[in-house]
Order: sequence, then structure tokens, then C-alpha cells
Amino acid sequence: MGMEKDLAKALIKYFKSLGIEVYTNTKARGHQGFFLKNRIDISKNTKEDRIVPTLLHEFAHFIHSKIESDMAKTGGSLNKLFNVSEISLIEKELLQVTHFVDEHSLSPRLKTHKEQVKKKIKSLEAIIKQYYPNFMRSKKFKEFDKYIKKSKAKYLLKYDRVKFVSPFLRRIEIFSIDNLEADFPDMPTAFCAYIRLKSQQKKQARISARINKLNKYYEKPTELFARLVEGLYLDPNKTQSLAPTASKRFLELLKEGYYKELEHVFEILQNHLQLATF
Repeated sequence: MGMEKDLAKALIKYFKSLGIEVYTNTKARGHQGFFLKNRIDISKNTKEDRIVPTLLHEFAHFIHSKIESDMAKTGGSLNKLFNVSEISLIEKELLQVTHFVDEHSLSPRLKTHKEQVKKKIKSLEAIIKQYYPNFMRSKKFKEFDKYIKKSKAKYLLKYDRVKFVSPFLRRIEIFSIDNLEADFPDMPTAFCAYIRLKSQQKKQARISARINKLNKYYEKPTELFARLVEGLYLDPNKTQSLAPTASKRFLELLKEGYYKELEHVFEILQNHLQLATF
């Protein structure tokens, strides 16, 4: 760990010599690290073994901003980053590196949650089909629509919990999706299941939206590039085996000075950790 601390200090010293402001005690906008213009923030909550990889990741964004000045808005382009016209293989390889470097990029928890929600939807559908064998999720459930018009339970199609306050007596009524049978004793079992099914479908849509948002973030060229830089520090052999074409091209351009001061950063890494010779 002492070696890592020394390396972090050496990197910060070099970054500052380039005129970059480096802060290691901020919240970093909810991330481990953050880069904007000429400033790198490292969250004070970043674990010690993640400080060097995070510094390298944010510095990669700094280098990228020199290659493509509008990268913060556009997310950059792999064509420009690797100075090539054909990027499909490079992109494929870099996604492999991203999944290796950051397990969150595979959204494991969200995917597990989504599978659980899918199972719940299936079991609720089975309950409805016991009473309405022709029921289809994709079609209107006419019997239910007719029933729900007259019931306060219709609000539970939009919210999982609702509170009514009567205008004069200020009498409070609270209805909940978990309490359907008690709140609406006359409601058929199939209709209770349908309200719960609708709630689970909303949940599924929210999870899918979050997964899509994460994928969009991880697939940005600037993020793929920064994670390649991280990977070459964390495990150069593994990274080069996952991304042979991208790594070879990166190292060629690094030697040519295409990535500007990043070449010196790799020299610092080499001196400290005797990484694979570049």
C-alpha cells in the first residue's frame, strides 16, 4: 500500500506541474473521481487501492480533451482516439476491458432485480389466467377497466400508495398496493393481481431505463478509453489479452507521442511498478 501511496503522490505532483488542479477530499459529484476542464477531483471516499486507477482514469479524460476539445459534450470518438477509420473491433475489445475493470458496468444487481420482477409478473399473470384464461398483457383487460372506473383503487394503477383527505371533515384514508384485499374486500382476486402486475411492469420499466442509462455511459468512447488506461495499469497482461488490437494501437500511438503527456505518466508507472515494457 505504501508503494501505491508514493505512486499517487508522484502522479498528483506531475499533474499539478501541468497546471491541473487536483483535489482529493471532495465528493467528486457522486463518483470516485471527476474531471472537468483543468481540474481532477478524487472522492474522499475512494478506497486506497482505487486512488491510482482513478487518477489515471481522470487524467485519460484530460488527455482526451486535448485530442478532442468537445469530448465532454459529445463523449468523443474512437476514430479520433485511435487515429483509425475502422473501430468496430476496437470498440468490442474495449467493452471487454470495461467489464474487467469495472464489474458495475455489467449492472449485475439491476439485472438480478429485473429477473426477480419478471418472475413476479409471470406469477401474477398466472393468477389472472385462472379466472380469465384469455387474458393477455398486451391487450386491454375490459372486465377490469369496467370495474375499476367506480373504485378508488384506480389511483393504485399510478401509485403504490395513495392518501385521500376528505374536504370538510379532513377524514384520512390510505390505500396501499400491499393491502388491496383489506382495503377493497369486494375486489376479485384477479383484479388485485392485475393492479400488482401493473406496478411490477412500472418497476421493470424503471430498471430497464437505469440499465440503458448505465450502458450509454459505459459505451462512451471517452469512458472506454479511460478504462483501457486503467486496465493497462491494473493488469497489463489481462488487458492486452482482452483487447489485443486496441492495446497494440494504443501503445503505438503512446510511443509516437499522440497521447501527449500520457507517455510520461506511463514512464512514471514503469519506474514505480516495473510494468510490462511499453
